[in-house]
Amino acid sequence: MMIISSGPRRLLIAVVSVVAALVPFYSAHAEMSAWADNEGGRMRLVALAPDARGKIRAALQIEPKPGWITYWKEPGNSGIPPQITIAAASGVTLDAIAYPVPKHFFNGAIEDIAYDAPVTLPLSLTVAGKGPVTIDAAAFIGICKDICIPFQANLQLKLGPAIQSHPQEEAILQAADASLPKPPSVDFGVTAHAMSPDRKTLSLTLALPAGGPGEGKGAPDIIVTGPSGYAFTKQIGGKRDGATFKVDISIGKLPKDYDIVGKQWSVLVIDGERAMETTLAFE
Repeated sequence: MMIISSGPRRLLIAVVSVVAALVPFYSAHAEMSAWADNEGGRMRLVALAPDARGKIRAALQIEPKPGWITYWKEPGNSGIPPQITIAAASGVTLDAIAYPVPKHFFNGAIEDIAYDAPVTLPLSLTVAGKGPVTIDAAAFIGICKDICIPFQANLQLKLGPAIQSHPQEEAILQAADASLPKPPSVDFGVTAHAMSPDRKTLSLTLALPAGGPGEGKGAPDIIVTGPSGYAFTKQIGGKRDGATFKVDISIGKLPKDYDIVGKQWSVLVIDGERAMETTLAFE
């Protein structure tokens, strides 16, 4: 079990959070904002003009420097997830953030779910009304090496008309979409799940890709995300039988008075070069 909580890195974040608040606006009159720089890396906003329904394809590009990491949506027991806020005055709303497949890092007692290479987080935006669009976004991420540094930047982007072609931005967004875990399929998904009566273990039965890079390599990496701030990764008694894998995931402590009935959790399964993400509904 991993609970986002205080720890050595979080203490360092608190110490320097005042500095992070001083980062200025990074604006551009194109479909890519200027890069905002930090000791551990840089980030910028990429977007295309809205379609006829007012939907905007966008992304936050993050490039950690070598040896640094930045975090997934449920980062582990000492990190912080990316946070993106769009100024209400811009008339643009953030509908969803998508996350490419992360890596699992272990450093003593610290367990991180993160990225150690450039990553692009796809963003789904909606604009109200017609006319020119200006996106004012405040992005806040954790970027860590031996210490964790808060990285906050205000990114501004003015979008041109949809009739213009932007092949570079299109390529960035297409590559970001391709890096996302896939939805479940006949040969890769969760075929059964059940929470134990004491809510200490979650039993999973998975269909895993046959003949793929992960076959014969033991247990896949499984990351279960429950209530906000909770991720569970400890496997108990996993058994692989051909394309079927059965395992219990240790759940441990949940929030006080948490009622799982009617809730939906998520599970990410990484098996070799393939990754699948789906929801788990509890009745």
